[in-house]
Amino acid sequence: MSNTGATWSRAEAERLVNTYSDLILRLSYTYLKSTEDAKDICQTVFLKLLEKPRQFDSPEHERAFLIRSAINTCKDVLKSHWHRTTVDLDAAGQVPAPQAEEGSLLAAMELLPPKYRTVLYLYYYEGYNAREIAELLGERPATVSTRLSRGRAQLRTLLESEGFVC
Repeated sequence: MSNTGATWSRAEAERLVNTYSDLILRLSYTYLKSTEDAKDICQTVFLKLLEKPRQFDSPEHERAFLIRSAINTCKDVLKSHWHRTTVDLDAAGQVPAPQAEEGSLLAAMELLPPKYRTVLYLYYYEGYNAREIAELLGERPATVSTRLSRGRAQLRTLLESEGFVC
């Protein structure tokens, strides 16, 4: 659960990776829309934690810390000059991966701004409530509730415009 020593043991590091890598990958993908970038974020989050071990009060604290670290790392990548001005040559030359089927929930979610995608993802897929999401994102609960409401409304509008009945 928590690390009490100055460094992580191999077993503790493996436990963290096995427990949280899928969550970090999926959350990072919602920000960056790139599997490779999401893998980089996952690796970065765990490396930072291994380089500077910390003690957690509970499994919830541990999970919240890793989510917050992943979100902050994604935001740093999105703000970086390198990310905004470069294209990977290998990726540019390859046939793009199949896109989400037009009119699907996934396609509609990808059209939402990150601030709405993030809260909807954490609420519906990870099971956090508005207060917990607010703590993770460093926002007020009222802000998160507003984003949930507006995100749902935007998602509903997108789905209705594609012929889905909400």
